[in-house]
Amino acid sequence: MMNPTNVYTVPSVSITTARTGASSKANELGMRAMQERAYAKRGEQYLLIKSPPASGKSRALMFIALDKLNNQGLRQAIIVVPERSIGGSFAGEPLSQYGFYWDWQVAPQWNLCNAPGVDEPRVAKSKVDAVRKFLTSTDKVLVCTHATFRFAVEELGIEAFDNCLIAIDEFHHVSSSPDNKLGSQLGAFIARDKVHMVAMTGSYFRGDSEAVLAPADEARFDTVTYTYYEQLNGYVWLKSLDIGYFFYTGRYVDAIAKVLNPELKTIVHIPSVNSRESLQDKEREVNEIMSALGDWYGVDPATGFHLVKAKDGRILKLADLVDDSDAVRRSRVLAALKDPAHKDNRDHVDVIIALGMAKEGFDWIWCEHALTVGYRSSLTEIVQIIGRATRDAVGKERARFTNLIAEPAAEQIAVAEAVNDMLKAISASLLMEQVLAPRYEFTPKDAGPKEGFDYGPEGYQLGRTNMGVNERTGQYHVEINGLTAPQSPEATRICKEDLNEVVTSFLQDKSVLERGLFDKENTLPEELTQLHMGKIVRERYPGLSEADQEAIRQHAIAAMNITQQAKLALAQVDANGSDSTQGSTALLDGVRKFVNVRDLDIDLIDRINPFDAAYAVLAKTMDEKSLRQVQASIAAKKVSIPEDEARELAKRALQFKNERGRLPDINSADAWEKRMAEGVAALARYRAQAKAAQAQGVSGNG
Repeated sequence: MMNPTNVYTVPSVSITTARTGASSKANELGMRAMQERAYAKRGEQYLLIKSPPASGKSRALMFIALDKLNNQGLRQAIIVVPERSIGGSFAGEPLSQYGFYWDWQVAPQWNLCNAPGVDEPRVAKSKVDAVRKFLTSTDKVLVCTHATFRFAVEELGIEAFDNCLIAIDEFHHVSSSPDNKLGSQLGAFIARDKVHMVAMTGSYFRGDSEAVLAPADEARFDTVTYTYYEQLNGYVWLKSLDIGYFFYTGRYVDAIAKVLNPELKTIVHIPSVNSRESLQDKEREVNEIMSALGDWYGVDPATGFHLVKAKDGRILKLADLVDDSDAVRRSRVLAALKDPAHKDNRDHVDVIIALGMAKEGFDWIWCEHALTVGYRSSLTEIVQIIGRATRDAVGKERARFTNLIAEPAAEQIAVAEAVNDMLKAISASLLMEQVLAPRYEFTPKDAGPKEGFDYGPEGYQLGRTNMGVNERTGQYHVEINGLTAPQSPEATRICKEDLNEVVTSFLQDKSVLERGLFDKENTLPEELTQLHMGKIVRERYPGLSEADQEAIRQHAIAAMNITQQAKLALAQVDANGSDSTQGSTALLDGVRKFVNVRDLDIDLIDRINPFDAAYAVLAKTMDEKSLRQVQASIAAKKVSIPEDEARELAKRALQFKNERGRLPDINSADAWEKRMAEGVAALARYRAQAKAAQAQGVSGNG
């Protein structure tokens, strides 16, 4: 097992920021960078804002909604949030004090998140009646939950909302699945085309395989993208963010002391009672976590916080959001956490322990460490939890996310389940790496310099691999020889805006993770980069041409592999004794180190296993015996070439023939050429079998 002192020296993901302060500065209208970018598109009928937690999406919506109500002729605005607790984010704001034209005002009776009762059909009638009254009133703004809005649309019909703005917060809760009622309703609104819609999310990708919107509906939206990289880079105080997983054996409460530092302001999310990690007694788990921090010292009567005397003598204040047996105490704790009088007081609370709360919409700017026990099946949930620690606060220079997960061990009965959990944790970590990375703008070699990009002391030069950086937007421009450029506007948009969604699908493919991480001897990089990623792109964008599908595939793999190779380059620098994490340009230096070869081409990128860097981290953090066991169990799964993969290999073989004048040789020393030839042979077998079956069927019928 990894030495506890090394928990944070080998994080799976690490980003160091430039601390420019840009994301915190307001313009003359009181708008921060993301809000200004969103407001510039206020005239769009359908607007999708993809922006990380703490970037100011709530206020961005206020600016846009007020303009639509006052300048664009819309009659009312309805703000829809997933949970009642988030409704407070849309409370009244005196925006004119900061330079804007109007104030944001919500009459108390129209913030239905504050109304009594729960959002269930049998008790929702009063809230639906309130929505009906609002729609016939002269008031302008209503705030309600997703559930209330669903019931209101079911009862009142979509026509009742004509000429309104519908703003959906935490849009990733929506799905294009027919079973998702809100998703179906939004599709109906878009088809009727009589409303304006603003959708906001910190993580557009979902934790499952369902798309958020149907492709035709998504094409109607104009997108505002503000990346995590821009957000963190523009902070004043926060300097670095580490994300990693820590493996344990036995009970998690016995291992938690190794990663729970009482000197850090921490949110601990304990596992669901239905998970393998749970001890099936959530109150006992909280008590044991408190014991790991020190000796219980009583309860603060004013806040309901537990007082724990740490080993260094300090009295820690711990908020327990797990125990729901005493409603009065729980309400007191929640009220104390939300008390605005203590928002700027770093010492108000030290540790928060939660089960399902303290994720979305929970703001504790002083949080330095988000510690989650057990894997989370939803990647969206991981993004939201990490967002709790990435607020900027005075003196807070470092933030951490740790996923504490059970290590697959030989003596465990459910080894397969443990491996599955581990793969999901790694998948989430790799996805976050893409979320945190800067946006890439790839072009074919010698396409020319991009305006606003700095190409270094020598400037842009024809005939070499060029790389430019736009500090303002946090974008990297990289030229790649042989890159296929997107042809259609939709493919161009996907390459600019939606590569993370493509990479998400790739990382959620269990076979890709298994073979890419643990069966590298039998798995060629091209099988992952060309076949698997190609299949994902074709299934995700079936309406695009083959050329556009190939362009998206190349862009997605380039984004993944350049980031991964940058991480490996940085790890090599660190291994040689240089602490690169202290510099504000660490990731940029790593990218430059990889890109700075004269012949960076798409073939080179396709020959890189996207999981090399992840495996290097895993080898440092995981018990060697367990690692070998996982490798052996995955390598033992004999995988024949499926028919669809054989067909794709045959297509690649045809490209090979067009380029070289011959078909791939099955005896070639080049592993990828040999694999293509095997694919051609496999496809021939599948066709022969199909022909024989057809002949047998004809014979049988005769």
